[in-house]
Amino acid sequence: MRLQQLLPVLAALMGASLVEAKAVFAHYMVGNVPSFSQADWEKDIEIAKTSGIDGFALNVAAGDTANNPSSIQKAFAAAESKNFKLFFSFDYEGWGAWNAGDVTNYIKQYKTSSAYFLRNGQPLVSTFEGVQNTGDWPAIKSATNAFFIPDYSSKGASDAAAQPGVDGLFSWDAWPEGAHDKSSQVDKDYVSALGGKPYMMPVSPWFFTNMPTYNKNRLWRGDDLWYDRWQQVLDVNPEYVEIVTWNDYGESHYIGPLYPAQYPVFGYGGSPYNYAEGMPHDGWRAFLPYIIQKYKTGSASIAQEGLVSWYRTQPGTACDTGGTVANDKNYQTPYPPAEVVQDKIFFSALLNSAADVAVSVGGVSLSGVSWRNTPSGGSGIYHGSVAYGGSRGDVVVTVSRNGGQVAQMKGAAITNDCKGRAENWNAWVGSASGSGTNPPPTTTTAAPPPPSTTTDPAQPPPSTGDACVEGAGDGNLGGLCSFACHYNYCPAGACRCTKRGSAVSPPPSTGQKGYPNVNVPGRCGYVGLCSFAWDRGYTDNLAACGSDPAGAAGC
Repeated sequence: MRLQQLLPVLAALMGASLVEAKAVFAHYMVGNVPSFSQADWEKDIEIAKTSGIDGFALNVAAGDTANNPSSIQKAFAAAESKNFKLFFSFDYEGWGAWNAGDVTNYIKQYKTSSAYFLRNGQPLVSTFEGVQNTGDWPAIKSATNAFFIPDYSSKGASDAAAQPGVDGLFSWDAWPEGAHDKSSQVDKDYVSALGGKPYMMPVSPWFFTNMPTYNKNRLWRGDDLWYDRWQQVLDVNPEYVEIVTWNDYGESHYIGPLYPAQYPVFGYGGSPYNYAEGMPHDGWRAFLPYIIQKYKTGSASIAQEGLVSWYRTQPGTACDTGGTVANDKNYQTPYPPAEVVQDKIFFSALLNSAADVAVSVGGVSLSGVSWRNTPSGGSGIYHGSVAYGGSRGDVVVTVSRNGGQVAQMKGAAITNDCKGRAENWNAWVGSASGSGTNPPPTTTTAAPPPPSTTTDPAQPPPSTGDACVEGAGDGNLGGLCSFACHYNYCPAGACRCTKRGSAVSPPPSTGQKGYPNVNVPGRCGYVGLCSFAWDRGYTDNLAACGSDPAGAAGC
């Protein structure tokens, strides 16, 4: 073949490779963080990056004119400094419809930023609904060269694909209806309707909201959802994935850290109580580097085994429902929540080979504990659940192999205590690291941040040149993070990895036990760091750590 004939073929192949470049984003509620500084944005971005996430879809509401300019500016400055990607997801429901001119101006202003996500040179733009304004987009696209992947879920796949200016579609249909598990049929309907145009598939772990201001008090079944949806991603193989969400505390599907600065959202929503406080979801990030790599490339290696578990801390009939119903009663059949969600403890483990799992509640072992799903070949993510019935007390999930412990998570107690309020239908999530390149197993507990709600380093498996070699932390965490991160133990949320390189071997173990001081706020978030540092000779930070085991009691 002559060069003149070969050039078009090469160009087509190059274009195809660009089109097929996969990416994973997390939906980020900009309206929840008006008080965030650029440093706060950088902290969230760093945590997202270490979890394998490529960028944030910035949900911006039309009516939030007082905060949008400042928040967006800080977000892009932070993303530029961290080599992270952002794109706009214009929300047409939260505070009313967007003006086409304002949408155009925002895209024009930020599409040249090094942080803006481009698809084949075009700025990617999305929406949350906006079906009354579909006619605006041909002109917006003409003015901005945007690549338009809206969420028009209320129209259904076929009608949404037929709307003017649509280059692809994002679906908000991430949860199952009624007492069923979520299937991928809707996703496949979108792929079919799009006829080769890109599909952005939603993945979400949970849904519960009680916000009377917005006439929202409902849930959809979470249960096995986080595991199931990622398996469906591998099956559907979409061009993009969008995690719903990073920080929507009001709908309980956040996977980012808990920050008290975002708790005012419960006041705005008229919520009867704060159902996110003390309910960390950090553990849901633990296996993201593995599963994202598998989605992108078809394979992934395991450098560190681990365990994640989640459950509601009250049985479905323990407390008053608080008026919550299962399903959206505006267009689905409503059910009592206890008929839809299951009183079970759910667990997933990332394992190099087969292992056993055991669960106890209140010190009593549960029967019937087993894996529901096991990976082909024995290496990958194992998943299962067990009903806890009338058992009450602290939850312990243990994974073992050949009589030796691989990882153990000690979680929040299951109780009938309603705390003088209605049922909290939100999930508590914990995780534990296992054997591998990081320190011995640590556990998580519900400790209010800052600094963190987890002691498990949710960071990608280290490889040559990708280990953390420098890090930082705030307040009492400063010295601990500086020491521990140098040796690639840099727990996400508590510490920020500021430099990566070839792994540095930590000092030998001294056998010295370190624990958080009893009076340190959020002390359970220090358990792993104090243990790691003191065992390796770093005992300088006496304001945070000491030798009294009482500091780890209940963690």
